[in-house]
Amino acid sequence: MFEKKMMAGWGDMDFNSHMRNTAFLDKAGDVRMLFLSENGFPMSEFMRLKIGPVVMKDEIAYFKEVMLLEEITVTLGVAGLSTDGSRWSLSTDIIRADGKLAARVTSTGGWLDLAARKLIAPPANLLATWQSLGKTADFQELNTSIK
Repeated sequence: MFEKKMMAGWGDMDFNSHMRNTAFLDKAGDVRMLFLSENGFPMSEFMRLKIGPVVMKDEIAYFKEVMLLEEITVTLGVAGLSTDGSRWSLSTDIIRADGKLAARVTSTGGWLDLAARKLIAPPANLLATWQSLGKTADFQELNTSIK
């Protein structure tokens, strides 16, 4: 699993003084992009390749509140992947400083050719990067997105 320490900041809070639902999605997106950047795929590389990750579905399960300025650990694992890498499902856990699971975000997506505006299989080195990510206990092989 890939993980990063983060903080629940002022902009992450809702009216009830705890982390808002869309902030969990933001943290999941941040950890995804940090993983890719730290493994040879910063934004500049995606721009050069003219491809990008596209999320088609997010699901959030909530377990415990996260309060302002609370340190959180955000983990990323692969919950599903097609053999060609054109489809993926990622699991992101947001864990409070006390070790309790606050939320789990499951994101399903693929790779978008930014010029053709269609789903594609990623280049071999990008697929290898996704494959290097730790698998969740419930990992499933997915069908390809390529028709």
